[in-house]
Amino acid sequence: MRALIQRVTRASVTVDGEQTGAIGPGVLALVCAMRGDTEADAEKLAAKLSKLRIFEDDAGKMNRSLLDSGGAALVVSQFTLAADTSRGNRPGFSEAADPETGRRLYEHFATHLAGLGPKVETGRFAADMAVELVNDGPITIWLDIPPASA
Repeated sequence: MRALIQRVTRASVTVDGEQTGAIGPGVLALVCAMRGDTEADAEKLAAKLSKLRIFEDDAGKMNRSLLDSGGAALVVSQFTLAADTSRGNRPGFSEAADPETGRRLYEHFATHLAGLGPKVETGRFAADMAVELVNDGPITIWLDIPPASA
């Protein structure tokens, strides 16, 4: 599984004029299930995100995790993270999981992350979403968990 993590002071997602999720300080996680990914991969990614030390401690060092900071997570599905731009100018998405698997793993990721402790809000899978955020830092981290079968 793959995720783009942004440390935020606030973030929200809206679908058809309805806000489906909003957080204060924490992370915006744009998440993509890749072909071959499993629930175990979603759990590894959630664990990695929850422990990723990207929040400042009292000395101003990035030494605190989402769990340590008490921050929240806004989890948004983003199949375009699977884009292959190696040939031509039109991205290919053949490495993304099929929609049914993608939905299952996205939901499993969000549920597992919430079970680890942080408040989790979500977007709506496969919807046209408007995401707003205030990137804090800016801190943006790419996380890639190769499939267990790889």
